[in-house]
Amino acid sequence: MSNRCLGVLLVALTGIVSSVAQAQQAWTLDGVKIYPAPNAPPVSGHVIIAGNKIESVTTGKSRATAENKHSQCDGGVIVAGFQNSHVHFTGEEFSNARQRPAAELDAALTRMLTRYGYTTVFDVASDGENTLALRSRIEKGELRGPRILTVGLALFPPHGLPIYISHMPKELLDRLPQPDSADAAAQIVRKNLDAGTDGTKLFIATPQGDGTNKRMPADIASAAVQETHRRGKLVFAHPTDIQGIQDALAAHVDILTHPPLGAPAPWPEPLMKQLRDAGVSMTPTLQLFPYELNKQRVPADIAERLVNETLTEFGKFATLGGQVLFGTDVGYMTDYDPTREYELLAKAGMTPMQMLASLTTTPAARWNEQDSRGRIAAGMAADLVVLDADPADSPRNFASVRCAIRGGEVIYSRR
Repeated sequence: MSNRCLGVLLVALTGIVSSVAQAQQAWTLDGVKIYPAPNAPPVSGHVIIAGNKIESVTTGKSRATAENKHSQCDGGVIVAGFQNSHVHFTGEEFSNARQRPAAELDAALTRMLTRYGYTTVFDVASDGENTLALRSRIEKGELRGPRILTVGLALFPPHGLPIYISHMPKELLDRLPQPDSADAAAQIVRKNLDAGTDGTKLFIATPQGDGTNKRMPADIASAAVQETHRRGKLVFAHPTDIQGIQDALAAHVDILTHPPLGAPAPWPEPLMKQLRDAGVSMTPTLQLFPYELNKQRVPADIAERLVNETLTEFGKFATLGGQVLFGTDVGYMTDYDPTREYELLAKAGMTPMQMLASLTTTPAARWNEQDSRGRIAAGMAADLVVLDADPADSPRNFASVRCAIRGGEVIYSRR
């Protein structure tokens, strides 16, 4: 090789090494309190971030060696990045995600998600093609958003679209899968997962305009679950009522997207124990219930009684050891602020550390990511949230987000 060629090669290699070093350059995040995990005592100190990973956690007031390049995020309470396990990218602000201007999508992602600390979200029903395009742009760095997991289009009972989505555009409603056989359900699941989705959503029971519920036949639900599990993915189910939960259990679904909001109290305790023993998770979406009752103009005293009954029954599920995944149904629900959700969880009896687990370690374990996400420790993904105040003092503080960091990059900063 000539000296000139060798020189060119060395320059190129130097540039590559320099780029890698720059990408891996460590920086420090100072915290007045750090919660390494919900079941670990808090400490004060620094989190050192290198690339997209946590390099170390240093306790005490010793000076960190890494650069302090995001000082606006310093001085708060640091917790692992939050996962919202029930969102929807169905709003107009996310339409045409492949071509929509980045600034518009960034603003929408901030309004709905990152300003509340969500570094991972699970979209549990939307136009899969559009949501996958949105995810692709985030992964390419074109947008500052959370990591997105999605089920794409959900499956409904035959001729059983729910009355509450009848306002959606006809072209979308016509595309919603309503398989009329087990083979058709399995085929839909295969097509969905082949496209790059991360799970399956079943509407086990759907309210109709005449006050009845259409129910997904057992063989169709079971076929969809079996095909999803064969691919190593999880199945969500919208249960609607107590029978819907029983049907979801019989089909071996993994996650209930709601409790049976408004179901007559008390819920059967043996059923709640069955859910626990089968490892079925539940996203509470407690804020959704008063939101819907208000839309329906239910008198305040009746609404309060119904909400309190639901809180009591959900609290029993959590007390019995039922697995809780934080989720709010934003995207369908237009009230994005989760402050009331945290307050309702507290009213149902959940402690701040149980709430933190539902946001961090529990979803990480549910998706078999416990070795890479959900905790603040060396080698874990640098997905972090900086809060203005300690959530142990008030559940409202979970919503007081100063900064959200995903993969070592600040994706939201209030200052």
